[in-house]
Amino acid sequence: METIINSIPGYKVFEYQLVLNPHEELRNKIMQTKQHFFDTYQASAALYNKPFVCLAHFIQYGLFEERIINRLQAIAMGFHPVKIPLKDFGSFPSHTIYINVTAKLPIQSLVKQVRAETQKLMKLDADHKPHFMLEPHITVARKLLPWQYEKGWLEYSHKHFTASFIADAMLLLKRPVGEKNYQVVQRFEFQNLLIKTISQGELFG
Repeated sequence: METIINSIPGYKVFEYQLVLNPHEELRNKIMQTKQHFFDTYQASAALYNKPFVCLAHFIQYGLFEERIINRLQAIAMGFHPVKIPLKDFGSFPSHTIYINVTAKLPIQSLVKQVRAETQKLMKLDADHKPHFMLEPHITVARKLLPWQYEKGWLEYSHKHFTASFIADAMLLLKRPVGEKNYQVVQRFEFQNLLIKTISQGELFG
């Protein structure tokens, strides 16, 4: 379904994703799984969805980008690298099959912080609000037809997959609305620094 956006003339609108990106070897392993799903069930989405853990997805004018980057940079500086274990498969009936992330709490904590501190900046309008992913996973295939989901889940509910990676940064990706390929905007390293926010009362007290 095509996204309809009443944009302001002269200002470009982009689709953004904030993600945790596995290392190359693991990305290749996941792509083999996605390729098998495509070969077996002709689900093209299996190939064009990249193998990452999505934290947030939003549509916004490019002119807000710098402010969003600054906010995300501050969050990342105070967050710590986390180990992301992956185990077997799960599904969202009746349209998506994914690889399970088994340690959800650190990612949920990060997503909640991103939501609390960037939600207003990421909101384009009342019809285009940001989506924050509180059920972390890595998609194998989405937007499946009923038969693709039923047959695919019959197979993948019994398949095994085990891996893990250290998430030491998050990536902000973007693409012009209506286009396919995302580009990396910025990498935000998790530095685990103690960042103290000075309130106005402390500043002038």
